[in-house]
Amino acid sequence: MTVSLKTPQEIEKMRVAGKLASEVLDYIAPFVKPGVTTDELDKLCHDYMVDVQHVIPAPLDYAPPGYSPYPKSICTSVNHQVCHGVPGQKKLKSGDIVNIDVTVIKDQYHGDTSRMFYVGEPGIQARRLCEVTYECMWRGIDEIKPGKHLGDIGQAIQRFAESHGYSVVREFCGHGIGAKFHEEPQVLHYGRAGTGLELKAGMIFTVEPMINAGKAPIRQMADGWTIVTKDHSLSAQWEHTVLVTDSGYEVLTLSDGAPPKPLFHS
Repeated sequence: MTVSLKTPQEIEKMRVAGKLASEVLDYIAPFVKPGVTTDELDKLCHDYMVDVQHVIPAPLDYAPPGYSPYPKSICTSVNHQVCHGVPGQKKLKSGDIVNIDVTVIKDQYHGDTSRMFYVGEPGIQARRLCEVTYECMWRGIDEIKPGKHLGDIGQAIQRFAESHGYSVVREFCGHGIGAKFHEEPQVLHYGRAGTGLELKAGMIFTVEPMINAGKAPIRQMADGWTIVTKDHSLSAQWEHTVLVTDSGYEVLTLSDGAPPKPLFHS
């Protein structure tokens, strides 16, 4: 496994791309309300990326081996959809939760981030799942510094999720990112501390736990992209792109509207 260490010039480009990706989520937030379709959200994001930011939406026509090209510019995963939800004509209703996942390409480098959004007023269980998943992501990120291991990230996420009775999706994980959308390493959201790749300054990867309110098993829908929970339980996901620095980490996908790091005792 070859994991690239980014140069200062590459890191600066990743900072720019990461901030732009997060600003798309800032932009779309006011539009996420009852009655809007995920297709309409996709078009708004697409036009903002292309016409205002002058970036390329990375998901559009993205086709990893074995997949047909992805038909939209963002992913919208609603309620029991885990990830890679394809925007469509279904209207969001009050009480829904939706993950919006944005990846932009600016000067050939990728910025990748996602957030959970509440449609109207969420139920207590839905809100709790989103909040715990957000803290899962940050607890994973908080493990990052040179000399630590990927397993430290996974264990922090898994332990916190399972302590709340939730389960961690295992088939999808974080990933290295740079000039390519998906690079090594794979960043599992479960694991054992002290195992896996040792972290080095200059690595950039995503931390993006998918946490289910019910059991972990998932299945793929007929569109070939959308992943749902097998037991139809709610699922939540948050994602940041993170740089390993000399002394710790730097989150590259922050913007004015990004929610703050939660307060927790590490």
